[in-house]
Amino acid sequence: MLQRRKILTAGIGSATLASLGLPLPALAQAELRFGPAAPFSFDGLVDTAKTLAAKPYDAGTPLPREVLERIDYDAHGKIKFNTDRAPFKDGPGPFALTFFHLGRYFQTPVHMHLLDGADGQRTARELLYDPSYFDMPADSPAKALPEGAGFAGFRFQESRTGDQQQLPWQTNDWVAFLGASYFRAIGELYQYGLSARGIALDVAMPDRPEEFPSFTHFYFEPPAAGSTAVTVYALLEGPSITGAYRFVMQRDKAVLMDIECRLFLRRDVGRLGIAPLTSMYWYSDTQKPTAIDWRPEVHDSDGLAIWNGAGERLWRPLNNPARTVVSSFADAHPRGFGLLQRDRVFDHYLDGVNYDKRPSLWVEPVGDWGDGAVQLVEIPTDDEIHDNIGAFWVPKAPATAGSSYSFRYKLHWVADEPYPSPMALCVATRIGRGGQPGQPRPAGVRKFMVEFLGGPLASLPFGVKPEAVLWAARGSFSYVFTEAVPDGVAGHWRAQFDFTAEGMEPVDMRLYLKNGDQTLSETWSYQYHPF
Repeated sequence: MLQRRKILTAGIGSATLASLGLPLPALAQAELRFGPAAPFSFDGLVDTAKTLAAKPYDAGTPLPREVLERIDYDAHGKIKFNTDRAPFKDGPGPFALTFFHLGRYFQTPVHMHLLDGADGQRTARELLYDPSYFDMPADSPAKALPEGAGFAGFRFQESRTGDQQQLPWQTNDWVAFLGASYFRAIGELYQYGLSARGIALDVAMPDRPEEFPSFTHFYFEPPAAGSTAVTVYALLEGPSITGAYRFVMQRDKAVLMDIECRLFLRRDVGRLGIAPLTSMYWYSDTQKPTAIDWRPEVHDSDGLAIWNGAGERLWRPLNNPARTVVSSFADAHPRGFGLLQRDRVFDHYLDGVNYDKRPSLWVEPVGDWGDGAVQLVEIPTDDEIHDNIGAFWVPKAPATAGSSYSFRYKLHWVADEPYPSPMALCVATRIGRGGQPGQPRPAGVRKFMVEFLGGPLASLPFGVKPEAVLWAARGSFSYVFTEAVPDGVAGHWRAQFDFTAEGMEPVDMRLYLKNGDQTLSETWSYQYHPF
């Protein structure tokens, strides 16, 4: 799920800041250079995407690859945008805009445009790349790039009006777009983690490679004075697709994004992933190979949560499988889904990179998304450096050349689900050897301990035990019972059972707790890989 995209090139004339027509404080520095003005509207951007889709894909003339390759990880890390040159650093709005430099791992030039004027009379001017916008060593290989090379991405810095002792805006950002159509934001725990994407094409398809379209142009509205929101437009293009996007991004306790996209297919797509999320899961307390690493757990997310159109809440703990696996959760009119980090206990990670604070990311559809499926992709990994988890919505109808789509949704970058379930939540899944202590352990039998917390479990009358309702696609259950976890926490229960699989293929399993006719918990939906 890494980005693979050919390079586009810039090539537009320059203009002075004064000719841009925006007040000087809005653009911070007269040294910024801009291209000529052109009319802009979101409808016009949609028309551009539609027109491009009717033409063959043109990746343009690439920048000198030998130069980009020399801007490796170390060299790229020494190149920092000079915040004295940041648009909006003196307003309007509290958020300054800064940019990422091109390099070995970000080779696609992205064109940045600033907007001026009111609706119906907007114009856009491209901010032209200049190496003087960046602080870099005198011998940096970046200085060999041609004039107007372009940028790799952008970010909005934290508020200039906030606590500058705790969160200086020059060194702290809250949203970043970098690489293909990837972007991410911090959650309410002030930590980056998983990413989102504009689109996902042909992820984990057996007969075709994954495609990574890119946001090639961004357009920035000047923020409103005193507002905690920013509006950004984007043009997406790849060999199989074009698209126009509008992002309205709100920085509050957490980050909320309202997203509208219009998509046009140039050619058939086998798996069209809408509102895609990308994360990392190496191992957790569910299952960990002996001495694979010193830390108890390593993951950005530990499960997929779904609130389906029928109102059922599902929790699917993540796996690190031996081979790539795609799971599909058919639905109609979904209410939401997300990759969550539920485990917030530092001692479960023991790492200073703040896995316990990684954001959860929830997708809230706006309008009727119709029939389709939430699909989960799990790819094997042996390290934390790889994003090996993907989740997205796939429409039921085939994605054929000439098709167009319109989607609206919200992204909630939060600590917990934005619409909490009234049911008890699954908080842990543990697997061990089946059978009973002091007796020979039977081959092929696994013991499961699935923990639930809160909801109606917290108000169960004394002496009442919830019932575990189990299902598996194949195999058999034994030694099934429930008990309160002996930690003194009200509403903390676990279901215990042994499971005997048939064969070595993955087995889908389900579990929930009930008391009579009352459902007490969300549905634990697990895929067990026999071993």
